[in-house]
Amino acid sequence: MSSAAGSLVAEELPKDRLEVLFDELGVLMGQRNAIDSRIVEIVAEMDRDNLVGMTGARSIAALVAWKTGSSITNANTIAAIAHRLPEFPRCAAGMREGRLSLDQVGIIAKKAGHGSDEHYAALAESATVDQLNTALKLEPRPKPEPAPWAEPQRSITKTTAEQCVRYRMTLTHDEAATFDAALASHQDALISQWKRDHDTGERPSDQAPPLPTMPDAFMSLVKTGWDAEVTRRPHGQHTTVVVHLDVKDRIASLHLGPLLTAAERQYLSCDATCEVWFERSGQVIGAGRTTRTINRRLRRALEHRHPTCAVPGCGATRGLHAHHIQHWEDGGTTELDNLVLVCPYHHRLHHSGGITITGPAPNITVTDSDGRQLHSSSLARPPNRPPPDVAPYRGPTGERADWWWYTPFEPPPPQTN
Repeated sequence: MSSAAGSLVAEELPKDRLEVLFDELGVLMGQRNAIDSRIVEIVAEMDRDNLVGMTGARSIAALVAWKTGSSITNANTIAAIAHRLPEFPRCAAGMREGRLSLDQVGIIAKKAGHGSDEHYAALAESATVDQLNTALKLEPRPKPEPAPWAEPQRSITKTTAEQCVRYRMTLTHDEAATFDAALASHQDALISQWKRDHDTGERPSDQAPPLPTMPDAFMSLVKTGWDAEVTRRPHGQHTTVVVHLDVKDRIASLHLGPLLTAAERQYLSCDATCEVWFERSGQVIGAGRTTRTINRRLRRALEHRHPTCAVPGCGATRGLHAHHIQHWEDGGTTELDNLVLVCPYHHRLHHSGGITITGPAPNITVTDSDGRQLHSSSLARPPNRPPPDVAPYRGPTGERADWWWYTPFEPPPPQTN
C-alpha cells in the first residue's frame, strides 16, 4: 500500500472527531450539573438558616452573584431553585445525578405549580429549556377572585407603536377626581394664555397654533411637577429634616413626629438641610447650624469616583445616597475624602449596625456585623478535589415537540375542610 493511502487511513474523519468531542462534552456537562446541584444545596442552606443578613447583601441572589462571580440572571436561577428545593426532590435528584441542567430545573422552579415535581422531572429528561417554558405556559393557573372590599389595583401600562406611544392609567375614584381637577386647571390656564396671545378678535391666522388640547394640559401638568421637584431637590437625595434635641438627655425627635434613635438621626441627616432646635425642659433655647449639603459639583466627583454603591458585591447605580464616613455631628467635614456613595439599603444597614464603613475615601473598608472585611472578588479558586463521579449528560433529544398530544400538568383541586 502506498504512503498516500496509509495517510488517508490514519487520518481521523470529522464525524469521528465530533463523536469524541461530544463524549467529552457530555462528561463535563454531567459533572457541571452535579456541581451546580451542590451549589444550589449550599445556597438553600444559607437561605433556610437566614445567613444572608450578616453579609450585608440585600438578597440571596445578590449574595450568589457576588460570591460566585456570576451574572444576576444566573444567580436568580440558583436562588429560585434553592428557595423551592424541598418542593422538587425529583428534579433536584436529576441535577445531582447529572441528568438535568441548572437552566432546566431553574425554569421549573420559577414557574411550576405546587405538586408538579414528578410531572416536570420526567418531561425535562428529553425537553429543552424552551420546550419546558412552553409546557409551563400551558399549565392552567387558578385566578383567585378579588374580595368585594379589595381596592382596585392602580397601574400605568405603556404600549409602543410605530408612530406613537400609548399610556393606559388606572386610578381609584378619589385619585381620578384629583387628576381630572388638575388636568382641567392646566387646560384652562393654557386656553387663557392662548386667548391672550392669539385671540385678537380678527380672523384667525393660518400661522397661529391650534387651541390647547387635553394632551397639552397633561404635558403641562408633568412639566410643572418636574420643575417643582427639581427646585425642591436639586442634588438627588437632598431633603430637609427638622429635629428637636434635648440638650440634657440628648434625645432627638422629628418636628411633630416620633423620637429618633442615634442611628436614625444620623441616617436622616447624612445629606440634608437639617434644622436643629435645642431644648431644655421642653423650652426652646436656640437653633443649631445647618448641615453642609452635597452640592452638584461634589456629587459629580463622587459619581465619577464610585459609579456604583461602594459596598462590595452591590452594583446599584440608581438613587445612591451621599454618606458621611465621619458624621457631620461628630466633626466630619463635607469633603471628598469623607464622603462615599451607597445605595439606600446599605446606607440604612450601616446606620443600623449591620455593616461598618470606615475611611478615608476612596480607600474605604467595609466590614460585616462580625467584623469580617468584605471584598468585591468572588470565591472562585482552583479545585482541590476530583470532579463528581456521575454519568455523562445525555441532554434533550432535540426533537420538535408536538403539543397537540401533550397533557399539561393539572394542579390538584384545593382541599376543603
